[in-house]
Amino acid sequence: MNKFTKFTGWKWIPSLYFAEGLPYVIVMTVSVIMYKNLELSNTKIALYTSWLYLPWIVKPLWSPFIDIIKTKRWWIIFTQLLLGGGLAGISFALTTNFYLAMSLAFFWILAFSSASQDVSADGFYMIGLNEEEQSFFVGIRSTFYRIGMLFGQGLIVIIAGYLSKEFGFQNAWAITFSILASVFISLSCLHYFTLPKVEEKKKSMNILKDYFISFKSFFAKKNILIILLFILLYRFGEAQLAKLASPFLLDTYEKGGLALSTSEVGFIYGTIGVICLVVGGIIGGIVVSKNGLRYWIFPMALAMKLPDLVYVFLSIYKPDSYILICSCIGIEQLGYGFGFTAFMLYLIHVSKGEYKTAHYAIATGIMALGMMIPGMISGYIQEWLGYTNFFIWVLICTIPGLALIPFLNIPKDKKF
Repeated sequence: MNKFTKFTGWKWIPSLYFAEGLPYVIVMTVSVIMYKNLELSNTKIALYTSWLYLPWIVKPLWSPFIDIIKTKRWWIIFTQLLLGGGLAGISFALTTNFYLAMSLAFFWILAFSSASQDVSADGFYMIGLNEEEQSFFVGIRSTFYRIGMLFGQGLIVIIAGYLSKEFGFQNAWAITFSILASVFISLSCLHYFTLPKVEEKKKSMNILKDYFISFKSFFAKKNILIILLFILLYRFGEAQLAKLASPFLLDTYEKGGLALSTSEVGFIYGTIGVICLVVGGIIGGIVVSKNGLRYWIFPMALAMKLPDLVYVFLSIYKPDSYILICSCIGIEQLGYGFGFTAFMLYLIHVSKGEYKTAHYAIATGIMALGMMIPGMISGYIQEWLGYTNFFIWVLICTIPGLALIPFLNIPKDKKF
């Protein structure tokens, strides 16, 4: 029996997974809104921020070193300090005339630190709790991860929008990132005292040998070409939509957008969006548990992709009803959460076997590549086609992922 009780787990699990969820949305979502406020073109925003997926793509390549060098506890505290320093760096960069290059450099630090924190935090969860406690806290860690996302996509964006009325966008975002820096420095200090000092077995360099064997075995899987294409193409359309959804809501009517304020966009994606995403994910998990992934994967994929039509509707009719806009985005996020659950369960299925942890890391890295490449070109495509035709293009791009589903080798098993 692990000597650390459930009460001890309450001391560090909520804050640890809040700290894991927050930086990802800062890098991937908040950066897009900030650069849009600072009047960068959609082409530049999509290109620059899509490159930030790279640390999550190559994460499997350096994750073994986290096991070899220092302890996972040390890595958590260190990466959170780095996150605090990177956020402070962005705050400083925004006060200069060359803010773009400098802020992007600090976003790279955030991205690598966040990806490293993911590896160390999830590993620490496994060694810091026994199996009973892991089961008890699995829903709690997921909840606080989502709260971190809500805090970043919602409250932080709303604060920046509010401050911009008084100080202008550049200074408002500088203040906002200084607040975030203090949050992460505080979290690092908190975890120095609250994370249990779990004894870890000494690692040997054999872990590298084992990893390379697991890497080779992943690409030796049956039907690996279909597996790779499906992972890369399942979100081909949504990867492009993700980079341009917020700019579309923020852009003026003259540019084809909906002319919402930054605070309004923060409320949509940070509250309604996150809630619908979570609800969709919960429903997805329930239905798959009843009939299995093979039965549900195509309907769930359709549920994820068809709601992209709401953006075509919004771009054509440009409604001025905020409630209607919120409802449309809520429907799209509900479907996304529902369909994304099927995708993640498929990655778990593909990763089953002797090296399931390493294979899952490789699969999620390929998934990130499938988000990065389409995202990089999405801004150029949108500025070339305009918003309405771009959203129609997004719908066309959902077809390859759907077309590959019949070729997937998913067993008929009600228990996934």
